[in-house]
Amino acid sequence: MDEPQKLKRVLGRWDLIGLGIGAIIGAGIFVLTGQAAAQYAGPAIVISFILSGIVCALAGLCYAELASLLPVAGSAYTYARASMGGFLAWIIGWDLILEYFFASATVAVGWSGYMVSFLQDFGIHIPTIVARSPLSFDHTLGWQLTGAIINLPAMLIIALVTLLLIIGIKESARANAIIVFIKLTVILLFIGFGARYINPQNWVPFIPQNTGEFGHFGWSGIARGAAVIFFAYIGFDAVSTAAQESKNPQKDMPIGIMGSLAVCTVLYILVALVLTGLVKFPLLNVPDPIAVGVNAAGASLSWLRPLIKLGALAGLNSVILVMLMGQTRIFYSMSEDGYLPKAFAKIHPKFQTPYITTLLIGALAMVIAGIFPIGILGELVSIGTLFAFAIVCLAVWILRKSKPNLPRAFRTPWVPFVPILGALTAFAQMLSLPKDTWVRLIIWMALGLIIYYFYGRRHMKKPRYFEDNQ
Repeated sequence: MDEPQKLKRVLGRWDLIGLGIGAIIGAGIFVLTGQAAAQYAGPAIVISFILSGIVCALAGLCYAELASLLPVAGSAYTYARASMGGFLAWIIGWDLILEYFFASATVAVGWSGYMVSFLQDFGIHIPTIVARSPLSFDHTLGWQLTGAIINLPAMLIIALVTLLLIIGIKESARANAIIVFIKLTVILLFIGFGARYINPQNWVPFIPQNTGEFGHFGWSGIARGAAVIFFAYIGFDAVSTAAQESKNPQKDMPIGIMGSLAVCTVLYILVALVLTGLVKFPLLNVPDPIAVGVNAAGASLSWLRPLIKLGALAGLNSVILVMLMGQTRIFYSMSEDGYLPKAFAKIHPKFQTPYITTLLIGALAMVIAGIFPIGILGELVSIGTLFAFAIVCLAVWILRKSKPNLPRAFRTPWVPFVPILGALTAFAQMLSLPKDTWVRLIIWMALGLIIYYFYGRRHMKKPRYFEDNQ
């Protein structure tokens, strides 16, 4: 904090809350709500959202303490660097690169699908050959060719967002605020008008009887649903990556993190209640479940269908923006610490943004989004995020032991209970992911260790976050 500033401090608490909401509300609320209800939990998907919200709240409390204690760019990477040393900092930094990099590509693929559907409503048809991933993956059949060449809309939206991020963080925050307003308006319209057409019989039984197989309805289905919809909560940690561009990070970062998480949890619960009240849950296993809910209400709500798609597009667009921004700030911090070449920390003389990093990440994300299917990308995002959550929770506990006298503007309550429970629940959800996802994580980490051994450990700087007497 005492060193010369390279990034501009321009973001207030409302900017941070907006960034958090922009990152969280996206594919989860527009797609996963209905699909998880249809396949796992039925109307009790509401309980699944509450359970996942509790897990995220545990991690959010830990993020809030560390973000107020270490208000610099880098998120969980910075926290690990301060509490666990250089090697583990590299591990979590490399893991965060996986999380944010593939998250932006994942959501771009989802955005492409909604855009193609939206344009079709107006008679504009984009050929599938240039609007779909050329590869698909099935856990039984393996990799297959789809016949498409590339997912061009997904690539174009990443290119546009990358340009916006180069122009400036404040301009990006303003654009995000407009997008957040649009999608919140659409969601509130769905909740408000949809509630009038709820059929309470659609909630009976609220917890469908288990089929005899773990994870398919009953209480085990609620648990499985909570793990599946966890992706819907990914994003609030992106607020912490903007700490070095916050005007008053010690006070505003906890508000931004917990505020955005609280708003989104309430909205998820309300949307789940209205959606399962409008439509019998078996009918919600579709790419656009909220649009199906609007159709179920009849012609009186047909005007809302195009707005739902518009809100979905806006929601997914803002997630891409925040994910790419978080990725570039992590690269910036790792470069400042010597783990990566200095070029990644180079700031544009006019816009004062890390433009080289932004261009590189944007170009790579375009390639990934244009080639790979959303399922594979989403699983990688989930395992990377859960790993980051666990590390952050442990970092709070370690710093409380090693640096007890540090001034903390926000203190996580009930330490060590909250950090330990947060880390255990994150690891438990990691174990529920498919074996193939673990294999890809191990390969990614092996690549990271090679880079660390040949470059990072030789160039890394000694961390200077705390004085020795603290």
